[in-house]
Amino acid sequence: MADVRPVTAGWFNAFRPWTLHGAIVPVVLGGVWAHLNGSDEWFLFALALIGGVLLQSACNLLNTYGDYESGLDTEENHSRSPELVSGRLRPKDVLHMGMVCIGITMCLGLVMILMTGWGILLFGLAGIAAAGMYTVGLKYKYIGLGLPSVFVSMGLLMPLGTYYLMTGGFSWDLLMVSIPNALMITAVLGGNELRDYVSDKEAGVKTMTIRIGYDRSMFLYRAMNTLPFIIVPALIIAGILPIHTMLVFLALRQWYDMYRNSETASGDPRSGFMMVPLAFKLNWVFGLFLIVGILLGSIFPIGS
Repeated sequence: MADVRPVTAGWFNAFRPWTLHGAIVPVVLGGVWAHLNGSDEWFLFALALIGGVLLQSACNLLNTYGDYESGLDTEENHSRSPELVSGRLRPKDVLHMGMVCIGITMCLGLVMILMTGWGILLFGLAGIAAAGMYTVGLKYKYIGLGLPSVFVSMGLLMPLGTYYLMTGGFSWDLLMVSIPNALMITAVLGGNELRDYVSDKEAGVKTMTIRIGYDRSMFLYRAMNTLPFIIVPALIIAGILPIHTMLVFLALRQWYDMYRNSETASGDPRSGFMMVPLAFKLNWVFGLFLIVGILLGSIFPIGS
């Protein structure tokens, strides 16, 4: 990774706020869908958004701690997570901050339960388990469950949980609408595992990428970033999404950058590093246009 400019070690990099698309996009998607189905519970929506951001932050912090304690983060890859390797932050401080984020989320969860009932507890427990046990405790990342967990917990349960919190119900349409964004969120982690393929393999970590191999994982990374552009038109044809959500095709520039970069990622350290930021940039832009398209469809319906 000598050709990649190191990031600045510190709390800002440890929290990784640029990765918050993983929480913000699905929660906003669920909130918008709930609003279009008659809910105006904006206080509950705010609680869900804050809780989602805190869980994503906790996952980032605990991942930094877990990878360091497992010996995966070393001086050789300090350009990604230099906080603990460089001594800039102490492992216990990072661990405790991650637990603080989870603790605050649990307090918010109690408020949600008091306001809506015990049903939301299942969504909350699933989110806390996914964030807290990624590389700590169960360490499911190391046994190949990282990608499916992100797809389910962040891609599907976050929007569905927000919708349930605001309406008290379940929406099959929202489940299907959540899939494109869920794929792109999962692709970000896929890029992360591809980037770390050599170091993870040397450390004996069995991520999904290690289990299925680099070439298959690269195909999966590209597919998860491409299929959303096919699924959205299919949902429009099915009458689930408005035609306005064709706005997502404005994200094709970000998709092109992602794809071209992936073609040289296996042999170029810079391209390998960029697989993650280009994927989450694509997810940010795609998710924004999807949500805007849904809102425009409700304000300016076609054919009504």
